[in-house]
Formats: sequence, structure tokens, C-alpha cells
Amino acid sequence: MFMNTDFLKNNEISLKLVKTTVGNIHKQWLPAYHFAIYDKQGEEVGGCDLRIGHNTNVYYGGNIGYRIEEQYRGSHYAGKACLLLFQLAKKHKMDYLIITCNPDNHASRKTCEYAGGTLEKIVQIPVDNEMRKAGETEKCIYRFHLHDY
Repeated sequence: MFMNTDFLKNNEISLKLVKTTVGNIHKQWLPAYHFAIYDKQGEEVGGCDLRIGHNTNVYYGGNIGYRIEEQYRGSHYAGKACLLLFQLAKKHKMDYLIITCNPDNHASRKTCEYAGGTLEKIVQIPVDNEMRKAGETEKCIYRFHLHDY
């Protein structure tokens, strides 16, 4: 199921596999890759993950998650990591990916736009969803058609 990920690099960043998780059917968790993001100097600047497949949880939580350490923000590292992860998703025969963020998370919205996403809509999170139970109410749903990459 999981593939070699050594190719996930460009002249600005590289993704180093930290772990994989097999998922959990009962919790609707999909198999996932988890990476550290490194800049060209070899400094770890953040992390990202890619969930393989589609289900209700991923519609609200996204196929890709990312975080960039504060001192490294502003260099599009998250967007560049997403573009690399698109290559891995295509190897898994995925046609599209969803990335979500809170409507007031302007940095994440800029990341989705940088990576070429289309804002599909802003949705209310269902009351039985774990994110809603944690206090979140809305998500921006960005769709990425992988045939464009």
C-alpha cells in the first residue's frame, strides 16, 4: 500500500517520511503518510501529512494537513509541500484532493490558493463530527484536481 517517497523534493524543500499509519475503518481514519519538511539548508521547518482516499472525515478534515514553524512562515513552504504531495497522491491513482481550513485562517487560505486550489464552498461541520465536538463550526473546502498538476 505505501510507496517509496524519496522523490518528494525540489530545489527548495524536501519531505522526509516520519511514519505511516494504516488507518482505522471503525473511526473512518484513512491510511496516511506523515512527513517532516526541510528547507534547502537542511533545517526542519514544519510537517505535513497525506491521507489516501476519500470519506466523510476527509471531506471536513482534508487529505492534506500541514504546519510550519512560526519563524519559517512566509516562504510558501506549506504550499510547496502540498505540490510535492500531489505527486504522491497521483501515484495512488487519486483524481482529486481536498484541503480544508477554518474561514478565519487567512494563511492557510493563501496556501490553498498558492497551490492552485478552488474554494468549493464554506460548510458547517456536522454536529456529530469530532471537529465540531472540539469547538470548530465551519470549514473552507478547497478542491485540487490532480490532472492539472
